[in-house]
Amino acid sequence: MALHVPRAPGFAQMMKEGAKHYSGLEEAVYRNISACKELAQTTISAYGPHGQNKMVINHLEKLFVTNDAATILRELEVEHPAAKILVMASQQQEQECGDGTNLVLGFAGALLEHAEELLRMGLSVAEVTEGFEMACKKALDILPGLTCGSVNNMRSKEEVMPTVRTAVMSKQYGNEDFLASLITDACISILPGKVSFSVDNIRVCKILGSGILQSTVIQGMVFKRQVEGDVTKAEHAKVVVYSCPLDSMQTETKGTVLIKNADELLNFSKGEENMMEQQIKDIAETGVKVIVTGGKVGDLALHYANKYQLMIVRLLSKWDLRRLCKSIGATPLPKIVSPTSDECGFCNHVFVDEIGDTPVIVFKQDAKESPIATIVIRGSTENIMDDIERAVDDGVNTFKALTKDNKILPGAGATEIELASQVSTFGESLPGLEQYSVKKFAEALEMVPKALAKNAGIKETEVLSKMYAAHHEKQASAGVDIEADGAAVVNAVDAKIIDLFITKYWAIKFATSAACTVLRVDQVSIGMKKEIY
Repeated sequence: MALHVPRAPGFAQMMKEGAKHYSGLEEAVYRNISACKELAQTTISAYGPHGQNKMVINHLEKLFVTNDAATILRELEVEHPAAKILVMASQQQEQECGDGTNLVLGFAGALLEHAEELLRMGLSVAEVTEGFEMACKKALDILPGLTCGSVNNMRSKEEVMPTVRTAVMSKQYGNEDFLASLITDACISILPGKVSFSVDNIRVCKILGSGILQSTVIQGMVFKRQVEGDVTKAEHAKVVVYSCPLDSMQTETKGTVLIKNADELLNFSKGEENMMEQQIKDIAETGVKVIVTGGKVGDLALHYANKYQLMIVRLLSKWDLRRLCKSIGATPLPKIVSPTSDECGFCNHVFVDEIGDTPVIVFKQDAKESPIATIVIRGSTENIMDDIERAVDDGVNTFKALTKDNKILPGAGATEIELASQVSTFGESLPGLEQYSVKKFAEALEMVPKALAKNAGIKETEVLSKMYAAHHEKQASAGVDIEADGAAVVNAVDAKIIDLFITKYWAIKFATSAACTVLRVDQVSIGMKKEIY
């Protein structure tokens, strides 16, 4: 008879065998804080223009070399439950503003680091979280007063470009002016009059070879494909789009045809040919010069398309078909019929080109404004082009955020130091124990200029002291000068280092919320994982 071993008393006896349970400050809170600090320190060295790159190889063995925090977190697949809360906060920031993910992670990590000091001093979790929330509310009240202006004309390149340039600068330092100019041109060209700006209307086409400075913006779409027929160019073309294959239609019901002699066989195939020719002829007679199809192109259809000088483009992606329809103003037709003039689209130039050694089909409009623009990225390796694409994505999202809220703030850590200074003063006026956590919140805000200075190889303490000195002299725009030889400050507005109000606002809110959520967890119970064979 097997000996019955009694379970340990307490919470563990209610759980299945193999389950884990942690509780209290030492086991749960400090361990959670430690995991979050590790995660924040991983990405904080990638912050700012001089941020270091990370090499991440995901579960599919795809290599990423990037300093984009959103990509690093997505590919790392963080398992720790507390660290996941920080990851979710940064993902929320990515969805809300498209930028500032590293700021959320770094600031939340700094808040938790300071919270640990306060807890070890003897403060309770409730006092710490209450102080953080008070400080956050105060910081968000102060923030609108620190704005250095707003972008009033979204179609003015001079006004929009500094904000896009700062977003691109942290990913592609050295190429920020060129890339910001490209992105701004593309965004302004597709900016609609009344409806909201859509990020999806800026397409990116990566073509290996040459260098980043050969990247261009094309009004319209670019596809890395060859045409199907002999015709490779069409000017001022009517375009018809079919979502079905360009081939002889198969009947829905099955039937058997009984052929008794050779003449009947010839007549049968001849009838099919005549029907196909009539269809292509009808399409050509409507004035169409280009046929775009979403399926395979039959040999017979191809033969008659060449005969009637029609250009045939085959697109396998239904998303590409939809975007092309939007770009040229066409309606996708589900079966091969001659289109009406309303169903046809129009494109100024459709041609086959070769960029590097990659054949491309270009649908280009002459108008300065079009529904869709494509940024053609050139680069010597796939990794470089992927990183440029991420920078473009950040720039386009910054433009979208501007359309929601056009207020701007000084960058380079100037806003954070001004906030830290004012929140710290507010903390000193509080009577209760919350004042300690309010002051620690102000200290956590210093993480931005510290990270910028550290990654640029400048002494953090010297930069901070010079920044505080400048801010006490009412220079609210004094930020870290990363281009100076030593520790120095620069007027961020004059240097055109501009951050968006909306990005900072949500970053502070999400980071504080995530940090308080992690601190309020005092028990962690992990159920036993089932082995799946």
